[in-house]
Amino acid sequence: MAKQMTEMLKGTLEGIVLALLAVQPAYGYEITARLREQGFSDIVEGTVYALLIRVEQRGLVAVEKVPSEKGPPRKVYSLNAQGSEYLDEFWKSWSFLVERIENLHTPHARNQGE
Repeated sequence: MAKQMTEMLKGTLEGIVLALLAVQPAYGYEITARLREQGFSDIVEGTVYALLIRVEQRGLVAVEKVPSEKGPPRKVYSLNAQGSEYLDEFWKSWSFLVERIENLHTPHARNQGE
């Protein structure tokens, strides 16, 4: 199941991270920690940082450099207007998929195929 979960996460992690940023701005390590708190324990920081670079390049987040007590300034990410629109579309797509997958998963739908 781990490989299957990894593949599913690849397609949804961007939306998950944007959903976290919609609640509260954060820097990379904080995002990774929040994901782990939500049960996504296998996600590594490198994956999150690569995703943050992509969403920044696509203009979905605002970035502010904030001084750090330990080392260089941290990049704090927050959802901007374009990111909010993208997240809305993500949730619409997600709802569409969940509804159809649930229909396939119900015993009624399985019995019809027999």
